[in-house]
Amino acid sequence: MTALLWSAALFLCGSLMFSYWLGLAARSNLREIGDGNPGALNLWRAAGFAYGLFGIALDFAKGFAPVAFMLASGRMPGYAAAAASLMPVLGHAFSPFLRGRGGKAIATTFGVWCALSFEGALAYAVILAILLLGGRLTRGTKKASAEADAFQVVLGMLLLFVYALARAFPAPIAAFSLTNALLLAFTHRRELRRLVARRGADRMRR
Repeated sequence: MTALLWSAALFLCGSLMFSYWLGLAARSNLREIGDGNPGALNLWRAAGFAYGLFGIALDFAKGFAPVAFMLASGRMPGYAAAAASLMPVLGHAFSPFLRGRGGKAIATTFGVWCALSFEGALAYAVILAILLLGGRLTRGTKKASAEADAFQVVLGMLLLFVYALARAFPAPIAAFSLTNALLLAFTHRRELRRLVARRGADRMRR
């Protein structure tokens, strides 16, 4: 019963679509702008730096605060805590406030990781920075595509899973990282499909 209550509460926290609502306050419907993502990065593009930064902070906080509070309570051990920690990410990705159509959950993911394992959050940030640098060196002056960004986000989480195993993280946290990678792959599925299709088309031309 305790696990269900915590999971429901964390899902509700994650489902609060702060960036989308901030966009409406700025007279911008994020669903109709750019890629239609109701998250903080699209808010940044639509409404500017101040709104975007506030959206990132709120999306981060709704992942960090409830998970940190749950862990501090000491009532959710092991795998139960790891499963409940995924709920803010799920809430953002499948928000009932947007009829089950949420965002990509990157900022919320970082918030959850900072509460669950600061080392894991730092490792993920470093991995993404390395992938970003590698991408820039590879493409030169070309602008990064949404497909490449999505691939880096998902690959970064898979590499974090490998890091968690290598560093002998507790098994629930390692399992959380793998599940998190699968969820991020789902939220970025459109970009990943386009990337696969593009690579397939390139092979056909050769």
